[in-house]
This record gives sequence, structure tokens and C-alpha cells, in this order.
Amino acid sequence: MVCLGNICRSPLAEGILQDMAFKQGLNWSVESAGTNHYHTGEAPHRLSQKVAKEHGIDISTQRARSFTAGDFKMYDKIYALAGDVLSEMKRIGGREFNPDKTELLLEELYPGQERDVPDPWYGTEPGYHAAYDLIEKACEKIISRYASQTAVTANSN
Repeated sequence: MVCLGNICRSPLAEGILQDMAFKQGLNWSVESAGTNHYHTGEAPHRLSQKVAKEHGIDISTQRARSFTAGDFKMYDKIYALAGDVLSEMKRIGGREFNPDKTELLLEELYPGQERDVPDPWYGTEPGYHAAYDLIEKACEKIISRYASQTAVTANSN
């Protein structure tokens, strides 16, 4: 899960998807990063933490890190939370960029529409709730698709 600073949207996405995967019994490792270096080492924004906590998810131990070209080798799927973030991922990735592993998160909900999860950083608390709701719905789609694929694979062995 990748956003700009890795303190608002992507920590929420990491927490939400990891929580859902755990509850489905999926052995997934979900992480997040940012395309800039401004907040490296910082905890998620206090409002991201607050909104996650209200949904029973603790993201307080996460720390912002920078997205690297090596992430394309390390992860099976990389979701960008906005189009400008995806463009930066391409730039950072260079020859390592893998379009087959990369997608805008909201393509899960709105295929072909290239929608962004709005960045709540510039607003007030309601923006963090709105971001949470969009991310949660997209993560539900991810879990639904991959959990069913996992079940089919497990049943065919």
C-alpha cells in the first residue's frame, strides 16, 4: 500500500487489509510505504490512528518508510492510493517497475475510472473517515477475490 508520505492513507490501508486477512485466516504480510522521504520513521498521523482505533485496528506501531525499486521484487501486489503516487512509483522503480504487480487501489471498486483515495492530510477529521471507508471497501473486494482463489487452490489439492 503506497501513498505520498506514508502517514495517512497507506497506514490505514495496511492496517485494514492486514486485519481483514488475519480474520480470514490468510497468512499475508501487508506493508505500506510512501513515495517521498518527508516523514520517514514517523508514526501514522494522529487522526489516521484515531479512525483506525475506532474500528478496532491499532496502527500506532507502524513507521513511515520510503518506497524503493526493490519493493517490486519483494511484494506480489502493490497498490497505489493515487495516480500521482503511481507515477512516482514508476519513476522510483525505473527498470524494476512491474505494471503487472501494480494497480490503483480504487480500481478494485471502480475499474477503469482511475480514481484516487483523497488525501486527508489537508483537511479535518471527516476526511480521514471518508478515506477509511473507501479503503475498507476496496480491501473487502481484495479479500473476497483472493480468499476465494485461495479456497479454490486449497480444495483442488
